[in-house]
Amino acid sequence: MATLTYCKGLPTPVHELNELGKTTFEMFLEAYAPIFRTASIETVDRLLSNTEFKKSDWNTHLQQTYGMNKRHANGVISSAKGRVDGAKEHRILHLKTLEGKIKSLGIWLKKAERKLALARKFYAKKKWLDSKTGCNFPIACSLKYKSTNWQNLRFQIHNKKRKLTLLSNKIKHLRLKPVKVCIPRSDIFVVGSKDESFGNQVCQWNGDKITFRVPKCLESRFGKTVSSVIGDFSHNINRLPECGAKTWHFYRKNGKWVVAVQFTPNPVKQVSRERMYGCIGIDMNPGVRIVG
Repeated sequence: MATLTYCKGLPTPVHELNELGKTTFEMFLEAYAPIFRTASIETVDRLLSNTEFKKSDWNTHLQQTYGMNKRHANGVISSAKGRVDGAKEHRILHLKTLEGKIKSLGIWLKKAERKLALARKFYAKKKWLDSKTGCNFPIACSLKYKSTNWQNLRFQIHNKKRKLTLLSNKIKHLRLKPVKVCIPRSDIFVVGSKDESFGNQVCQWNGDKITFRVPKCLESRFGKTVSSVIGDFSHNINRLPECGAKTWHFYRKNGKWVVAVQFTPNPVKQVSRERMYGCIGIDMNPGVRIVG
């Protein structure tokens, strides 16, 4: 089923600000983001390698290496896998785009070279002046290009062939070049589940206040959990359900933390009635009355 994502800037209530002008929740995000990024980079490298990837074994590795619990590690793996899959799909689409350009160039070159070949064949005749059919590409001077149309077409063919060679070499290079994945510096991802309270075990939101379970590596600094008042996500049609899985994403944009929640939306209620009740047709043409 399709999902929706609501985003908003992370609020900074005055009563939560410290001496640095930041909330405890912001301080936690800035401390956890480098750990999450390091774990994501290692996971991406593992996914891009040719070795076998077992999610359960790798989850255990992340827990032992970075001091996380199972849910934190799941977020790292899901985020890394999504970026790797996206990079691979982008590479495939890029290759298809280049192949399409090469095909288009080939068709253009074939038509242009045939046009010149037929014109040369026409002018090779001794009595071409008396021809009744005429030439498909006659010699003419161009004020725009300050040369004959033949010279201009040959120049275009030369440039198209150069471009064709460039694109062909680029495709050969991309087929051999390893896929690269960009990992942002301030990015935290927490996967939810419909079987957990508030749709997420690590990050729980009751409609106003959000509580984040701190990983073991940061418990000595922030305690077991950190909380902050973030309010609701204001939308004209709010389709955010009370129950169901909620996946949370925290990232920095324009120097400010943004909180995003991904969820399976509530179905939209039907506003109109069935056609059996009748309908109204409106003709927007000028001078026409509305007919019911």
